[in-house]
Amino acid sequence: MTTWTPIIEKNKLTPDAGVCALVNGKQVAIFLDRKTDQLFAIDNYCPASKANVLSRGLITSVKDVLTVSSPLYKEHFSLTTGECLENETLSVPVYKVRITDGMVEVAA
Repeated sequence: MTTWTPIIEKNKLTPDAGVCALVNGKQVAIFLDRKTDQLFAIDNYCPASKANVLSRGLITSVKDVLTVSSPLYKEHFSLTTGECLENETLSVPVYKVRITDGMVEVAA
């Protein structure tokens, strides 16, 4: 059974910028894409820099892939698969995210 954790009201999110939340002991970065109004949730830990910084990254599109750009070494991680575009050996977990009664919820 999936357990959903309420995080923040959707209307309090800044489009194309991230917010970090603790979900079941994991730091999760949540993003709202301005163009599609779609939510994404990935691990906040950047395996390249070995720091919890992905929520501070910016949403970008690289080769038609919607990504977050790591603020330290500038790797791009797919918001849908978690794969790093610059280094195929790196990836981050992707989590389910939804909206219930205006509240963003994450399953991690």
